[in-house]
Amino acid sequence: MIIDFTSLAPRIRYKLLTATVTPRPIALVSTRSTDGVDNAAPFSFFNVMGEEPPILVLGLEGREGGVLKDTTSNIRASGEFVVNLVDEDMAEAMVRCAADLPSDQSELTFAGLDSEPAEAVAANRICRAPVSFECRRHVTLELSNMRNLVVGEILMMHIRDELIDTETMRVDWSRYRPVGRLFGRNYVRTTDWFSLTVPKVGNGAA
Repeated sequence: MIIDFTSLAPRIRYKLLTATVTPRPIALVSTRSTDGVDNAAPFSFFNVMGEEPPILVLGLEGREGGVLKDTTSNIRASGEFVVNLVDEDMAEAMVRCAADLPSDQSELTFAGLDSEPAEAVAANRICRAPVSFECRRHVTLELSNMRNLVVGEILMMHIRDELIDTETMRVDWSRYRPVGRLFGRNYVRTTDWFSLTVPKVGNGAA
């Protein structure tokens, strides 16, 4: 079957994309409004895109009618945000942060997540997050009134002490236990994994 995306309604495109491009990492993005309200919202249209400079990208969806969500508005105003990664212990609190609260209420409070000041940006980082990236907006691409892409440069990384060997800079995946987004209400654990080796060719061939 061939499906012509140019003929589909956006909601159908979304359904097909989220059901096939899986699992996706989850960014629980914390921002601060101009009124000082700490906001947090999860996004799975997210990934890292490079190390020099260290870059990640967020796909931020708008509300019907082109109204910006709090995360997008706050990043536009401040140019700063924190991407908090989500492990199994944080999964239910992450989903609570997706609730549609008024802009003057904090999702962090609603989800029972403590936060603390970041080192280099105004937005707070989530204390329970296994990994957090403090970011400064590099550029925002306004693709439509319903979709913004925010490219952020990573300034600081926070990681739980027990998750990293500071001599080798290797992360202990048996302790990390991140979760991924599938589709709808469905998520996946990352504890069932396997290794493959890239074959050597040319001068390195066996």
